Amino acid sequence: MSKTRKIVLGSLLGYLLLTALAFIVFGSAGKNESFRPQDEFNLDTWINLPGSLDINKAVLYLFIAGVLTCWTMTYVARRMQQRPNRVQTAVETLFTLMRDNITRGNMDDRMAAKWFPFIGALFLFIWFSNLIGFIPLPTSHEKFSLFGLRIPTFAIYAATANVSVPLVLSLIVFFSYTFEGIRAKGLGGYFKSLIPAGVTGAMAGFIFVLELLSNVMRIISLSVRLFANMLAGHLIILFMAGGLAVLLGLAGIGVFLLPLGLILYLFEVGLVATLQAFIFATLSAIYLGGAVAESH
Repeated sequence: MSKTRKIVLGSLLGYLLLTALAFIVFGSAGKNESFRPQDEFNLDTWINLPGSLDINKAVLYLFIAGVLTCWTMTYVARRMQQRPNRVQTAVETLFTLMRDNITRGNMDDRMAAKWFPFIGALFLFIWFSNLIGFIPLPTSHEKFSLFGLRIPTFAIYAATANVSVPLVLSLIVFFSYTFEGIRAKGLGGYFKSLIPAGVTGAMAGFIFVLELLSNVMRIISLSVRLFANMLAGHLIILFMAGGLAVLLGLAGIGVFLLPLGLILYLFEVGLVATLQAFIFATLSAIYLGGAVAESH
């Protein structure tokens, strides 16, 4: 047996023995009725303001994402050098992804130059919102004492895991490409373009209704895709990282699932957070380009 296999088998055996030991030592504390995983997504009011403008942890996360987006766009615009360093190389790679792969890949150069700031800001805002959602911040509804101060416990939360945020972004995209299509073709021309060339009669009316519904459904598909992926990722991490052990009162399950939770956490941070921002921005660019196309 090779040395690598011995190390892998030894690690696996130690992992299983540690899990068994946790079951033996801690046993079962019984089912926990008070722990509610869904409470992590409650938006407790921090500062009461008139109307519905209360300050809560979602506002904090959105503010951080907005600041990071503005700072990144400003940095890209002002700090480029003829001989790039490593930081600039990474920034230029991100810039190329947003400009060429997402924006120019779905519309002509003239339109891409006009809408690139919007698509780029949209990508960065969602990307930062997703990423900081995996950073534990003291934003939980529970608190602990530190030198006499009551400080919220650390928790992970993503503003994009609240359906209202993706929904608002989807509505902005919907009104943007609808406005662009009407501006380019006129109101009648835009609605006529929803019907493929060569379709006439009753079938044209049927296709028109389907295309109209399809455009409205884009709001739901854009928002639910982002919301559902981020919410599911956070819930699975919560259960893997100890939530299931607390619910069932079995410490051994926590020991067994924690490494899997860490792997899933790295997967979500390394791939899902970026992939969801890329998909949302790319679909937005496709819808904008399709709105001014001759037929779609």
